[in-house]
Amino acid sequence: MGGNRRSRTLRLPRQEATMDADTGTGNDPRPDAGDAAAVHAEAAAQPAQQPGPRTGIVVGHDGSADADHALTVALDLAADLKVPVTIVRAWTIDTAPRPANWEFGYVSSYSDYAGAVRERLVDDTRDVVAEHPGLTAEYRVALGGPAKTLIEVSRGSRMLVVGSRGRGGLAGMLLGSVSEQCVRHADCPVLVVRPRS
Repeated sequence: MGGNRRSRTLRLPRQEATMDADTGTGNDPRPDAGDAAAVHAEAAAQPAQQPGPRTGIVVGHDGSADADHALTVALDLAADLKVPVTIVRAWTIDTAPRPANWEFGYVSSYSDYAGAVRERLVDDTRDVVAEHPGLTAEYRVALGGPAKTLIEVSRGSRMLVVGSRGRGGLAGMLLGSVSEQCVRHADCPVLVVRPRS
């Protein structure tokens, strides 16, 4: 190959990056491209989770059937009390749906992932929320652990509602690790909703 060096341009969302075909090295002009560490760095730069409304109910939703049941209970309570509901989903790079601009070899930005997670959360809860017209529902997504996120968002709220077991729950356990941590560490009342029998 000697002195005949070729360059090729890889098409990436919204920008181009140049790569040398012989060495495999290149210069990607996007500071956030390349690996999951960049997504975590961008997430760390985001402001801390703000607590939900003080009069409201916070409910965790991980996409499971138990979470749907917990959401129904939370919305029923909120409708009776005439208070808003904050629906929360924690996520990781492994659990997040692929953003619309995802391509092999390109790690989307934090905001792309967060947008995809929020869109999935809204889709997953749409039917249950629609059964409670007139209720104010806010959606929150956060990169991080579910228990920590729920505890932060529910700080000072009227109540935190969680399912007894989420996607990772073991059938024989009474409480999952997330619900147990919430019961131990949340500073508001916590309602743990058992699965439907």
